Amino acid sequence: MKSTLILSLIMSGGGVAGWEFPPKTDYTPHQHPMSDGEEDVDIITGSQFRGLTTFGNLPYVNCFIDAEAETKPYDIAILGAPFDTSVTGRPGARFGPHGIRVGSQRLGGVDIFSGEDIFHNDWATIVDCGDATLTWLDNNVALRQLDKAHKVASSRRASNTTVSHTPRILTLGGDHTTTLSALRSTFERWGAVSVIHFDSHIDTWRPDVLGGGISDYAGVNHGTFLHIAHEEGLIRNTSIHAGIRAPLLHLKGDLKNDKKCGFDIVTARDLDKVGLDGIIGAIKKRVGDSMVYISVDIDVLDPAFAPATGTSEPGGWSTRELLTIIDGLRGLKVIGADIVEVAPVYDNPGETTILAAAQVGLSLLTLMVDVPVKSIADRQMEKKLSSP
Repeated sequence: MKSTLILSLIMSGGGVAGWEFPPKTDYTPHQHPMSDGEEDVDIITGSQFRGLTTFGNLPYVNCFIDAEAETKPYDIAILGAPFDTSVTGRPGARFGPHGIRVGSQRLGGVDIFSGEDIFHNDWATIVDCGDATLTWLDNNVALRQLDKAHKVASSRRASNTTVSHTPRILTLGGDHTTTLSALRSTFERWGAVSVIHFDSHIDTWRPDVLGGGISDYAGVNHGTFLHIAHEEGLIRNTSIHAGIRAPLLHLKGDLKNDKKCGFDIVTARDLDKVGLDGIIGAIKKRVGDSMVYISVDIDVLDPAFAPATGTSEPGGWSTRELLTIIDGLRGLKVIGADIVEVAPVYDNPGETTILAAAQVGLSLLTLMVDVPVKSIADRQMEKKLSSP
């Protein structure tokens, strides 16, 4: 009986609108009717980047091929460093660059705090160069490969030469040893820098202390790279650690060597004493007007916010606190930066670590865009033009 009634309604035309898709409506403002064909469907816009997981869906440029890099200049490049064979804890950071890019897919648009869209700024072209090709079988070769990757990527002619002829690089690690290659590159292009080092560990251990004196090979690792950078003359004695809380190996010896390497220390618990403004002020006072390189080990965050890393240390900062501190460093001459030690295999289903790392990357890019900086080549060129 019920079937007969429904069939009767359909046949008579009664209630037909309820069976149509899409349903007809008299409300039309701001709505676009669905098309019966495919002619008006856009599959071109953005298609050149789909399928490639780039940071923040930025354009991809192969910075290592001359023909491509020369026709697609950039001012800031994202560079992945998939390397994790010099860790003392859990491995897995070789997958960090991809993980951070996955976490960055939601980035973009106007920042609620600054009112800026950093991907569409006034002067800087930002691209993703993909990952450097690094072997996993020989650390010496891998680091030479990364040295060369940084050298080539930073040697390209920048897009906006009215600001600088030298591109800057944001590196996605990789374990923290990869920062050594970045510092070698920045020294060549910008000179010695003050390092702002966000980490739970000091990473200035002497190779014979954290390498055990086994070999020179073993002595180059993610806990000694800042000592080596100091020995190579890459960093200034106006550098600073922030977020430190991990145990030392030798109390007096480690701190004495750390000071010798040019670092002051802000511990994680200093935040409880002086607040966010106090931390920001201490960092800015320490580096002054110098060129700055910012290195962020994701384990500066408490494991509650970033479990996916190799050497977690309880008692760290929250994601919000770290982002507020980094954003508070606006005005500094940031000539390079990195986010390292992200090991996605240890993340949770909500992917809190890679989301945090990607957001940190966006904040670092914002600092780099905020203050254009003249490189050594720029200063030499200006001096040459001004001379009679």
